[in-house]
Amino acid sequence: MRAEPMIEHSSTRDDRDWSSAAIGKLRADQNRSADTHLVAVPIPGLPDVDLYLKDESTHPTGSLKHRLARSLFLYGLCSGLIGEGTHIVEASSGSTAVSEAYFARMLGLPFTAVVARSTSRSKVDLIEFYGGRCHFVDDPALVYEESRRLAADTGGHYMDQFTFAERATDWRGNNNIAESIFEQMTLERHPVPRWITVGAGTGGTSATLGRYVRYQCLDTRIAVVDPENSVFFRSYRDGEPAAWNGDGSRIEGIGRPRCEPSFLPHVVDRMAAVPDAASVAAAHFLRDRTGALAGPSTGTALYLATKLACEMDAPGSIVSLMCDTGVRYLPTYFDSEWIAAQGWDLRPYLDVLERAWDSGEWTG
Repeated sequence: MRAEPMIEHSSTRDDRDWSSAAIGKLRADQNRSADTHLVAVPIPGLPDVDLYLKDESTHPTGSLKHRLARSLFLYGLCSGLIGEGTHIVEASSGSTAVSEAYFARMLGLPFTAVVARSTSRSKVDLIEFYGGRCHFVDDPALVYEESRRLAADTGGHYMDQFTFAERATDWRGNNNIAESIFEQMTLERHPVPRWITVGAGTGGTSATLGRYVRYQCLDTRIAVVDPENSVFFRSYRDGEPAAWNGDGSRIEGIGRPRCEPSFLPHVVDRMAAVPDAASVAAAHFLRDRTGALAGPSTGTALYLATKLACEMDAPGSIVSLMCDTGVRYLPTYFDSEWIAAQGWDLRPYLDVLERAWDSGEWTG
């Protein structure tokens, strides 16, 4: 009896050469820009506590999301989901879309950000500056489904940062933000931080940090901060996904109306909900005390980092993140009339921070 022939089938898409070249461009960008400064910020009233800010605003696209966008592109390329000419679609009105537009232009790919119609003109301008376009929806809750639909209709790829942020980054190392922090801390007085504080946006950064410290068997604890009208804190506290919150976060870059799949509560050691006025006050305080101009999400994490510093009963260090540059927010979060229109009174929170930094006492 004659042997039956094997049945074979080959992919009709053969763009390995293009993909290899694209990956090379992304790795070259990583080699140029992956490491950012770790800035020591002395707290006069707490001389035994060393505070550091990991300044992610120095990336080419000006924010922490530069790392995530590059990782998402590498994930898509290496998984065979992105090829030459693929239309890239993302649900984002913030820094992730800005960074993804940058990388899409680098690779010669069309990019569309699905954004709420209420998105600030400054963010839309940045996305368009890098060659992307914005597709507007009236209901912010529809950005996910509309992104899937648009990708399907165009034969494109929906990046889905809120699902893939925690898996696109190699949490074991490979020059991720966690490995970078600990390498830069090596020669410091207290090289293993007691705490690292980070805001909750996709959940991907806290997932990377939390996994890394466990993998390396380090004593560092991960503290995550959440702004008003975000569900991450309630989900963490109650041990189950919180319901949709239709109001949405007023602190750009962090906070979500649903608990995103990339948020991994079991690698988080502590969570706190920070008032929006406190987040903005902390960004102003940082500028006034150090000259560093950072966005409001940096203030959210700094507010909790200061509280943790006041609670420490032994010498040690804390690392927080400077997520993006405050230049983007000069017409809003750093404008007194705009702040007043939001109904925010920064003075009580500035008083808390001033007392904490000058005397080491937390009164918030």
